[in-house]
Amino acid sequence: MTTQTNTDYAAFALRISSGLLFIAHGWLKLSVFTIAGTVGYFESLGLPGLLAYLTIFAEIAGGVALILGVGTRLVSLALIPVLLGATWVHSGNGCLFSSEGGGWEFPLFWAVIQGVIATLGSGAFALRIPGLQKALGQFA
Repeated sequence: MTTQTNTDYAAFALRISSGLLFIAHGWLKLSVFTIAGTVGYFESLGLPGLLAYLTIFAEIAGGVALILGVGTRLVSLALIPVLLGATWVHSGNGCLFSSEGGGWEFPLFWAVIQGVIATLGSGAFALRIPGLQKALGQFA
């Protein structure tokens, strides 16, 4: 039996809340903005349309992986570039995310949170897949 610490429960709380937010953001791009609208928006920024598909996938699949606690460190690290990209996209709108078009404070803070999750690991209540843990080593 494993004894859980306060740090394990804190990592769990960050992992679950962040995972839910990633799924919400990915779902927003699918259901409200639509895939075509998201691709068009990315292209209007001068980014390749393919990046919109990758972002939606990263947000939804990454969110699910975080909630389950699968490959937590690797997933968190992989999501940081997505968030830094969002920080860049929103940088012209000012600091506060309540600004029109959303500012850069929220995605930058969220990127820092992913760094914290990557440092802490999965924490409590994570799905343990022995073969995956062995393959990923310290990134599991």
